[in-house]
Amino acid sequence: MMTMRRAAVAVSVAVATVVGTGGGAGAVAPEADVAHHGYATLSGDRLDVLVLTHNHGPSALEDVTLRVEVSVPLVSAGRRLPAGCVWGGERTVLCSTGALPADGERRETLLDLRTAGTTHEVTVHVTTAWNGGATDRSPENDDHRVLVPATGDPYVF
Repeated sequence: MMTMRRAAVAVSVAVATVVGTGGGAGAVAPEADVAHHGYATLSGDRLDVLVLTHNHGPSALEDVTLRVEVSVPLVSAGRRLPAGCVWGGERTVLCSTGALPADGERRETLLDLRTAGTTHEVTVHVTTAWNGGATDRSPENDDHRVLVPATGDPYVF
């Protein structure tokens, strides 16, 4: 007769995602739940985006790459991004969060962006571009689209 603990381990291993790269053939991918929340404001051509990234676990992550895409072109010339962030195109910024321990502190990413010209509204899409190959059974909390009218008010996601 199998104990409850042994049964739980057997079920966990049976449903784990098996990956063929990074950890060698047959390595089991860790499971982590990355979540992004924050807000975006638009006033004139200034677009501010604050993203708080958190890992609900159960596994710690060495790094996560956050993707912020905007529905209009951004001005990159002469604009400095925060450390760990790079331009991913005329409408995209990619940022490393650094290590995210399971149920540890949130990582803050603050982007001070400019749109190419004045617009009445933008759509901001915030998502995880890379999580180290971890399985995320709740991807809906790390994939957000928010319509941001040019009111200067914060629109929460």
